[in-house]
Formats: sequence, structure tokens, C-alpha cells
Amino acid sequence: MTPTLMRRLAAEVLGTAVLVIFGVGSVLAALTAGRGELTYPGVGFIALGFAIAVAVAIYAFLAVSGAHINPAVTIALAMTRRFPWVEVVPYFIAQFVGAAVGSLLLVASFGTSSVDLGGGATALGAGVSYGQGIIAEAVGTFLLMLAVMAVAVDKRAPKGWAGLIIGLAVAGAILVVGPLTGGSLNPARTFGPNLVQSIFGGDVEWSQFPLYIIGPFIGSFAAAVAYDLVVRPREVIEAEPRADDPSTSAEKDKKPDSDKE
Repeated sequence: MTPTLMRRLAAEVLGTAVLVIFGVGSVLAALTAGRGELTYPGVGFIALGFAIAVAVAIYAFLAVSGAHINPAVTIALAMTRRFPWVEVVPYFIAQFVGAAVGSLLLVASFGTSSVDLGGGATALGAGVSYGQGIIAEAVGTFLLMLAVMAVAVDKRAPKGWAGLIIGLAVAGAILVVGPLTGGSLNPARTFGPNLVQSIFGGDVEWSQFPLYIIGPFIGSFAAAVAYDLVVRPREVIEAEPRADDPSTSAEKDKKPDSDKE
């Protein structure tokens, strides 16, 4: 049985909040430990923090909402006819709400020092142009969405690996584009800290926010289309049941005990 829309939206709120608390929170932790300075080894620990947060959110909520936790993932799935357009806006709202809640909890945890440290908000690095930022975000999100297609969408994917592989893909992307754009890959991840920074009087580069929408949307759609064209997952006639498919466990429960033995 498919979970109700309200349950799926609740899962998206919780999943995105987890992403922000432990992903963006790792940015604040690295800055706190470095007394305001962020080195490349610090970026490595931030990438690990995001990888863990993404993995936990996916393992927790994949069977409920699909664990999109990212508007770029939602729009790519909708544009490739894998997700209903009527639910796109509700998912977006849930993801933005989750990101804002996560950011508020970070302020509650770190105190006003989190605002002084930038709240984990993303911004272009020194000397990085607007166009370069869009390309960097698109490239990073391409890797993320490619992993989503390979291990969460394709029915031929090995069972139980979605959270780990997608988390590692996020980490890999942050290691490359983090110094350029902050490695957002996710409009909600940028929106939440920006909003909370604005509420508490921190500096926010709202003029840069469109690039954190354009880049991820381009990258995610390009990855989904490329995967469809090259790997052609839709041509699979009968796939092996996925361990993370809720319908699989439901069917097993319906079998007589004699069939289970």
C-alpha cells in the first residue's frame, strides 16, 4: 500500500531536516573548531558529514517518500515521468520547510555564534563567477543524480546500497565543488540557512540564490536523461525485487507460511 501524501511529506520534512542538521551542522562544527577558518581537510570532514546525513535519511525514508530530500531530485524524476507533477510543489514545500527547521535547530544548538559563522549558508568562492557557479553546481548535482538513478531508480540495482552510494556521491561532489560554491547541490539546503540567517540578521547573498536552483536543476535533469539514454533502465521487463521496495515485503507477508519455508 502506498503511504498517504501527508506521510510522504512528513518524511521529506524529516529527511531534509536531518540533511541540514548534520550536513550543514558539520560546516559550523568545522568553522568552530578552526576558529572561523576553513581548510581543505575541513571540507573533507564536511563532505563526510553530508554523506552520513544523506545515507541515514535515505535508509530511514526511502520506502516512505522515496527520500528525495532535494528539489533537484524531485524535478528530475517528474521530468522523466517517474514522479507525478501534481505532487512536485508539495514535495518542494516539505523540503524547504525541513531545511528551515534544521537550520533553526542549528541556531538553537550553536547559539548566535552560528550566525556569526555564516549559518552554513552557501556562497561563491573568491574569484568564482556566477556562470562558473552554475556550471559547478550542475556538475556536482550530475554526479548525485547519476547515483540516484543507478542505485535507487534502476530496478536492476544491487539491494540495500542506495544510501551508502548516494551519500558517497554527495561527498565526492562536495570535495570538488565545495571550494567553488559551497557544494550545495540542493536548493533547499541553500534556502534553509539563508532564511534563518536573514531572520537573525546575518549576512546573506540572496542575489546568488538563483544559481543554486539553476545549476542543480540542470545537472539532475541531464543525469536522468543521460542514464535513460545510455543504460535504458525502462527496457527491463521483469526486475529482481528490491530490498527497499515496500511492496516486496508486503507480498511476502501475504504468502502462506508453507510458501515461506
